[in-house]
Order: sequence, then C-alpha cells, then structure tokens
Amino acid sequence: MLLIARSIILAVLLTLAFFFAIILCIVRPMHRDNVHVIAKLFSSVAPILGIKVITRNAVINPQVDTGAEANTGTDTETEASLKQPKIYLANHQNNFDLFTHTSAVPEATVSLGKKSLAWMPLFGQIYWLSGNILIDRKNRHSAFDTMAKTVKRMREKLLSVWIFPEGTRSRGRGLLPFKVGAFHTAIAAKASIVPVLASCQNHIKLNKWNNGVVIVEMMAPMSTANVDKADAKKLCAKVHQVMSQRLAELNQEASLLMAKPQ
Repeated sequence: MLLIARSIILAVLLTLAFFFAIILCIVRPMHRDNVHVIAKLFSSVAPILGIKVITRNAVINPQVDTGAEANTGTDTETEASLKQPKIYLANHQNNFDLFTHTSAVPEATVSLGKKSLAWMPLFGQIYWLSGNILIDRKNRHSAFDTMAKTVKRMREKLLSVWIFPEGTRSRGRGLLPFKVGAFHTAIAAKASIVPVLASCQNHIKLNKWNNGVVIVEMMAPMSTANVDKADAKKLCAKVHQVMSQRLAELNQEASLLMAKPQ
C-alpha cells in the first residue's frame, strides 16, 4: 500500500515539477541559475520518500568535518572565491541521486550529461533549456569540441560545471573508475575541483516508510592552478583516492546514524 501511495504522490509531484521547470525555462531559457532552482525543487521531495538528507558544504563553510582548513581570508576574498567557476565531481549511484545530490547544487552551475538525454520526451528538452551541457561521449572529436566550448563558457559566464566522472551509475559497486575528461577541463579552465559525495543509497526502497539517512558532502576545493595537462591522469587518480576514502567514512557515519534509536 505504501509503495502505491508513494508512487502516486511521487508521480504527481514530478509532474508539477516538470510543469514548473517548463515555465521557468520558457521565461528564462539557458539562465545561469535554472539548474540550481530546479535542483532545489527535486531535493525537497526527499522527506516524502522517507529520506533524511544531511547536506554539508565545505565551499561555503570550510570548517565542516572534511579535513579542510578554516578560512582565514576576508569576507570579500571568500565571496570572490565562491564566485569563481569550479568543477564539481559527484559520485553517481542510482535514480535517487535526483533527490539527494540535488540538495548541494549551487547557483551558477550547470551539469554535463550525455547527448542521448536530449531525445527523452519532456525531460530532455527541459534538461537542455535549463542550460545544461550535452556531450557525445561516443564521438571523440565531438566530445573534445564540447569540452573546449565548456571551458570558454566557464570563463566568459563564470559558470561552474557539475560532472559525474564515473560516467555511469555505480549501483552499489562503490566508486567506479573516473573518466579523465573532467580533469582536462578543470586544468584548461584553471578551475578548482570540488568532490561531492552522497553516502550509500542502496537501502532506499519506495515501500519502506523510513529510508534512513543519506549524507551529501561537498568537500574542500582542490586547486588546479599549477597542474599541467600532462598530469591529468595523475590528478584523476589522486581525486579518486581522496573521494573513495571519504565515501567509506561517510557510509560508516550514515550507518551509525541509522542504527541509533529514533
């Protein structure tokens, strides 16, 4: 019964969200904050699914438990830093990312998605009109051209880009190997890399009343200012290691929180 009721509620809410997104994209197509607004809309659905999302942001608050040093700069320096384009690298687990990861999507941020999304009825058109970037990963020349245009767009419009570097859903298999394209883009744009992690979501079921805790953590930025493009693979391996270690810690923390009596 819960599965049916929740599925109906979810369908209604998603339909309303899509209508809102369509109107938003028609009124201000390709606007720099469209993705942020729509992301917040989807993240608000998490409680209805029985998910408690704990969101942490080391970019805004560097004193969260991510190993980041406290910010000793002025407020003006901090504000300027926040406005600088970044590459957000997020783990990709399953469809529930739509309701968990979205809680952390900042303003002036678009995502990078596969070109085939454009052919999905309604969703694909909204995705494109929101200002997101479509890439043809099967066409190497086209993919390089898209990433070059992405770097130019980041510089000219001060846009950040949200990327799932695994390239596919992990479905509980841990952090899959990263594709190196995101790192070439970060180096070319001289943009800091910000790892974003959502703890394990395998326990989430629509027929469960309480789906426990998911911790979404935006870690401290990692500078690429002095990194050469020849070191992209080395940087990729380093970031993967840092994210893998932190993901294991977040999974353990989330498990302990769910084990506590409510």
